[in-house]
Amino acid sequence: MAQAAGLLDQDQLSCAICLDLLKNPVTIPCGHSYCMGCIKGYWDQDDHTGVYSCPQCRETFTPRPVLRKNTMFAEVVEKLKKTGLQAAPPAHCYAGPGDVACDFCTGRKHKAIKSCLVCLVSYCETHIQPHYESPAFKKHKLVKATGNLQENICSHHDKPLEIYCGTDDQFICYLCTIEDHRGHDTVSVATARTEKQKQLGATQSKFQQRIQEREKELQDLRQAVQSLKRSAQAAVEDSERIFTEMIRSIERRCSEVKELIRDQEKAEVSRAEGLLERLEQEIAELRRRDAELEQLSHTEDHIHFLQSSKSLCVPPGPGDLPSITVSPHVSFEAVRKCVSGLKERLEDVCKGEMSKISRAGRAVCCFAEGETCPLCMEPFQKKQRLMCTHAFCAACLERSVERLGLQCPVCQQALRVLRDQPEGQMTHLSNICGFIVITYNIPGGIQTEAHPNPGKPFTGIHTKSYLPDSPEGRRVLKLLQRAFEQKLIFTVAATHGAADRVIYTDIPYAESRHQWEQPGFLQRLKAALRAKGIE
Repeated sequence: MAQAAGLLDQDQLSCAICLDLLKNPVTIPCGHSYCMGCIKGYWDQDDHTGVYSCPQCRETFTPRPVLRKNTMFAEVVEKLKKTGLQAAPPAHCYAGPGDVACDFCTGRKHKAIKSCLVCLVSYCETHIQPHYESPAFKKHKLVKATGNLQENICSHHDKPLEIYCGTDDQFICYLCTIEDHRGHDTVSVATARTEKQKQLGATQSKFQQRIQEREKELQDLRQAVQSLKRSAQAAVEDSERIFTEMIRSIERRCSEVKELIRDQEKAEVSRAEGLLERLEQEIAELRRRDAELEQLSHTEDHIHFLQSSKSLCVPPGPGDLPSITVSPHVSFEAVRKCVSGLKERLEDVCKGEMSKISRAGRAVCCFAEGETCPLCMEPFQKKQRLMCTHAFCAACLERSVERLGLQCPVCQQALRVLRDQPEGQMTHLSNICGFIVITYNIPGGIQTEAHPNPGKPFTGIHTKSYLPDSPEGRRVLKLLQRAFEQKLIFTVAATHGAADRVIYTDIPYAESRHQWEQPGFLQRLKAALRAKGIE
């Protein structure tokens, strides 16, 4: 048997589950051996499936194999312990820098594998065996070897810190419970660990849920960025094409204007050149007759003079030439003014359209967590969300309706106010003091698709509002009841850090008698309801 022990090294006699020497060794059908307690505990976890496997080769067995002690392995292990063959470990079993040394070893110390929280000592593989074999050590708590055992000792009594004091949030020993911590809220460290583990588990679940939510938001944001890049590239290409067409159109118009001017110039010059030719011919004729008259005036033949003078003395008529008026400042000033006016109007149009393009661009590219109005680019004031999911300040939306009509300023869909008021109750009571007390009760819950953060919780609201107990006040009460039924009085607002909560919409309300007694309060309230179709 000693020879057999010598042929085996310690790894061959170790359990693959606990990594220690085999204790009550058993061999399962596939041929691998384990401690009986280790393999039983391993297979107990598979009882719900009815299929059992080897931790090493993964061969499965059905039904659960019956375990019997491997007497040969047991004898070899016992012989190995008695002969001390395991006392010659390889070099890597000795403690080195950063390792926990065995407190029982003398000379060169072995690496500790376990620390006992009762003995407050660390043991190597050889010296830990009594804790496995002797009944006296069965209740000792073994943990992975650690060099910080003194941290588990009470500084006052030199006893193990086995108790947690919830009153003082301290770890104490059992002697502390009867001295400084008498009457305090104390539990065992194990119980405190269990409770804290539950809390950490709940916190971890929240972290995991938050991670999933953030990963979804990250994915959505990345997709939005990619969509934005694609949309921006398409807009750039379309803008370049449109501006190129505009430039070509302007160039064509420029050519048409130049051609028109040249045609008018050609026609007028041609007409003027015709007149010039006829004028030159008339001048030549007049010069010829003038010369003849000059010559006739010097003749001494009276009869010839009288005969010739009849034809030469006929005054020249206007002929077929029209009356010619020549302006010293002939120009195309009117055309120049028209072109200049066209330029100014085009610049005005471009400025106006560029302003719209800039606002639209800011509205598209706003990633400020949905808390910025795309019209004024400021934090929301009385946020108003539409059915198309776009949201605006109430005042900005009113100004947009005045300019553009009943349509969303961003997507141009028909203007419809989102009715996202959660389910709740509205009751009222006429007070003997002359006013009506309205009670609104909307419990908290989970947000739907109509709310800012679907799937997340929101905090409800329980509040009161007041109206005068008069004919006018009772009429307004009926309007408020209709508005509440149509889910128009409250909305869910996103917050920073805390849970989202239910708040009033832009409908005025009075939390005290002083408020509804202010001049014009009922008129403002009715106007706000009228804007939502309640009248």
